[in-house]
Amino acid sequence: MFNSLSDRLTATFKNLRGKGRLTEADVDGTVREIRRALLDADVAVPVVREFTAHVKERALSEEVSQALNPGQQVVKIVNDELVRILGGETRRINLAKNPPTVIMLAGLQGAGKTTLAGKLAKWLKGQGHTPLLVACDLQRPNAVKQLQVNGERAGVPVYAPHPGVSSEFEAPTGDPVVVARNGVSEARQKQHDIVIVDTAGRLGVDADMMQQAADIRAAINPHEVLFVIDAMIGQDAVNTAQAFNDGVNFTGVVLSKLDGDARGGAALSVASITGKPVMFASTGENLDDFEVFHPDRMASRILDMGDILTLIEQAEKSWDKDEAERMAKKFVDQEDFTLEDFLAQMQQIRKMGSLKKMLTMMPGAQVSRQQLEQFDERQIDRIEAIVRSMTPHERRVPKIINGSRRARIAKGSGVHVSEVNSMLERFTEAQKMMKRMASGGGMPGMPGGRAKKAPAKGGAKKKQKYGNPAKAAQAAADAATRKPSLPAGAAFGNAGKDFKPEDLNLPKGFEKFLGN
Repeated sequence: MFNSLSDRLTATFKNLRGKGRLTEADVDGTVREIRRALLDADVAVPVVREFTAHVKERALSEEVSQALNPGQQVVKIVNDELVRILGGETRRINLAKNPPTVIMLAGLQGAGKTTLAGKLAKWLKGQGHTPLLVACDLQRPNAVKQLQVNGERAGVPVYAPHPGVSSEFEAPTGDPVVVARNGVSEARQKQHDIVIVDTAGRLGVDADMMQQAADIRAAINPHEVLFVIDAMIGQDAVNTAQAFNDGVNFTGVVLSKLDGDARGGAALSVASITGKPVMFASTGENLDDFEVFHPDRMASRILDMGDILTLIEQAEKSWDKDEAERMAKKFVDQEDFTLEDFLAQMQQIRKMGSLKKMLTMMPGAQVSRQQLEQFDERQIDRIEAIVRSMTPHERRVPKIINGSRRARIAKGSGVHVSEVNSMLERFTEAQKMMKRMASGGGMPGMPGGRAKKAPAKGGAKKKQKYGNPAKAAQAAADAATRKPSLPAGAAFGNAGKDFKPEDLNLPKGFEKFLGN
């Protein structure tokens, strides 16, 4: 979503590289470009004014003028200010001391409240809670049915005593306030520790919707009121957020559709305008595409500095520890990396989600964004099909795969033989790299990696150097205790000056064969 803003900011900071000192004209030019980038991203004008004023004030202060690298210091200032307008610190759900904790969702129709209710329920279930979904949207056609489907997919029960309406021509019946109140009582009776109340929305802000939401809030007295807003809404996000803040006094914001291709100004405006923190973000259509909103990590993504912490958390959540330990032991024992191991590692990576989304979390991903956009994740499916078309013995010993076997594998996986050849070549290179790393050689092209050198001319071997002091000391000790090598042609031992024929204990008369 923030691709355009990231590109503009990255291009702006490039002009500051290599400058030992920043003049006021440099700072003014940088702030001007930042202002244009933020306005083009649909960030609210008051937020842009405040943001650029703070950046300029700090950029002209002593913290930049006395810095060793003024350009990097300005990037740090922009990062700090982005974190500030995004909310500052990560905000968690305030759980009730006496369960159940009641969470009410509010927002416009189409913002994604019902889908987000299922995502939030599944996320809370994964955290060890026992949530209950309550269907209070009795006006939108099939809203209750949609919540029931999401609850079934998330493995969370749904309290829906009223079916709602099935078409826009039906008049809504039932009282959502009564349903909400009874839902909380149902959760308390069945010992659910969290209740998520899904309320109705409208196509626009109106008095009836606000009054209904206010009545539900007064009836259930929620511990958290989450305002769900479409991240692609643009400049109107500020007006909508202020209207809901005045109407229901929400306690936190949830950004939906953060994976869209809009300019994303809502994410940078809502928290600053309302003073309420962004707590969660919805990043896709699946129920698992849901994450806690971290202002510092989002600022790093916008500035193309990556989000390694989120990547690590995803890996820890989805990675099989037993499989990881098995691979680590195999790596330490310097065993061959086989195609079976390759297939197992691919399956582990796929558990983490979209590979393209993970690659965008790496630092500098914006530089290669065009290549990432052209990356086809179905290529992984084709590689997996090729490996699965092999016999177990072929996976363990890829060297036996000759021409006829490659043709059979290509036919079985539905690809061309050239794709099989290409995959095996890449695997062979990966196998060699794994062996080199396991033997302590390091990764080629990386700091600390050692490449094999050609022998010196004449066949003479150079003295071996040891990077490890302990190995060097051991080699010196071995050299000191090792017996000197014999000269060429010394068939009877040492042919030097200390040679004595009587020491050989030869039979009498053999001395004449020894010569001088």
